[in-house]
Amino acid sequence: MTTQKLMDIALELAGVDKMPGDCEITVPGQDIKKVIMGVDMDTPELLLAKQLGYDCVVTHHPRNTNPNMLDLMDTHIFKLEKLGVPRNKSQKALKPRVEELGYNSHVSNSRRTESAAKLLNMPFMSLHTPADIISEKIAQDFLDKKFADKPDTKLEDIVKALEGIGEYKNAARKPVIRVGEKNSYAGKIYVLMSGLTGPGAGILKQYFEGGVGTLVMMHIPEKDAKELKEHGVGNVIIAGHMSSDSLGMNKIAEAWRAQGVEVTMMSGVVDA
Repeated sequence: MTTQKLMDIALELAGVDKMPGDCEITVPGQDIKKVIMGVDMDTPELLLAKQLGYDCVVTHHPRNTNPNMLDLMDTHIFKLEKLGVPRNKSQKALKPRVEELGYNSHVSNSRRTESAAKLLNMPFMSLHTPADIISEKIAQDFLDKKFADKPDTKLEDIVKALEGIGEYKNAARKPVIRVGEKNSYAGKIYVLMSGLTGPGAGILKQYFEGGVGTLVMMHIPEKDAKELKEHGVGNVIIAGHMSSDSLGMNKIAEAWRAQGVEVTMMSGVVDA
């Protein structure tokens, strides 16, 4: 098995035809038999992998310097367009968040982990958007099936239902309501887990304007939750960060194992 083949399997599983900007084969490798994979894999995890005899380290959260990574935020523009929100409107609402992320990424020590992987000669790759797309689809399909034709669904029903998925049931931090009350009507349930990261309150408001009643997300900053509460339109349920990331990562690991690769999960991955 090669790092490229591992990447290709993940992309195919997510239905993605090319490698997104938040994915990278940082150090290529061949004849890979043992992979260790986690949500955040940095220099300590690379050293551990070397000591334990692994052939490849895979991180979910990206550790690369791709200048086009922020283009993935446009995902929200296209999602909103399908909900009837014009592109020009969502593009303007998204701009402040993209600029904020640009400032943050510009000062980061972007090649810290990359340099360690190269010094150790340890095959290293990142898989972000493909796993998030898989997580999003799993959660959306589950909730659609659970609450189809049930207009009286309330937020507490969704929170309880999510624990029917192993990763949420076994997580240290359970699903919580961040905007709305447990007896609030859910309306249209929309799972939003891909698109690089949280798009900011301005964009989240537009999902509600597009007919969404309840957003189910991985995480949300307190300031965004506060602004949405003041907006007084929709609801937000936070399913959980590590647990939601684990949904997609576990599916990718299953596909690799089916190809004969031994995969060990660590660093935040929750068992199904």
